[in-house]
Amino acid sequence: VKAGSFAEYTVVPAKEAVPLPSVKPEFLTLMVSGATAYISLENLGGLSEGKKVLVTAAAGGTGQFAVQLAKKAKCHVIGTCSSDEKSGFLKSIGCDRVINYKTENVESVLTKDYPEGVDVVYESVGGKMFDLAVNSLATKGRLIVIGFIAGYQSPTGIQPIKAQFLPAKLLKKSASVQGFFLNHYFSEYKMALQHLLKMYEKGELVCEVDLGDMSPEGKFIGLESVFRAVDYMYMGKNIGKIVVELPHSVNSKL
Repeated sequence: VKAGSFAEYTVVPAKEAVPLPSVKPEFLTLMVSGATAYISLENLGGLSEGKKVLVTAAAGGTGQFAVQLAKKAKCHVIGTCSSDEKSGFLKSIGCDRVINYKTENVESVLTKDYPEGVDVVYESVGGKMFDLAVNSLATKGRLIVIGFIAGYQSPTGIQPIKAQFLPAKLLKKSASVQGFFLNHYFSEYKMALQHLLKMYEKGELVCEVDLGDMSPEGKFIGLESVFRAVDYMYMGKNIGKIVVELPHSVNSKL
């Protein structure tokens, strides 16, 4: 958990602050999720017109931006999700092929519809999805790891992977796997955030926020609801970025 998370108030150095045009929950989606998608795809994605991009957990806080940014680069975008509601959202933001893994087999769809593989994978799930993503890479394909939510609740926070098979699979395809952690790209952060803010203000970017209205106990309000919000996230119920409303119009994001 980042220092200062789940707090009603925090103090940050002025040099690290970015001015916002107003106070909106949507802006919270850009601070980490939007910036992560933008900088990682710019630096590691090698996106260009016609490339096939697979986004896992595509309807989540970060996935929504990977989908939209890849579409703006004129790529063909495939997104995985877990419900019809999420499928509808992904279609609304331009996703070309949505795979609801509750009703379709992701591996079968990729094998049938993309026999030559996908050029870029934006991966945040981990576990079996990571293995599937590696197997689905095209020749010279790139897999960008920005998270592994499937392993976050394990005792160590890390899931074992079949590392002994990975080198052979990558070598066979001249493919690559690279991790991305936003803290290592702070030199590009302000530029990225300013660019994303301009896109949002021009109506060129959807910043979907989930305030918990559809959760069993309703909207996430106050620090006491953070536990509910975290459970809601791990259950995969959210569409977009989860935001907990705190007193005095101060918001916290997940």
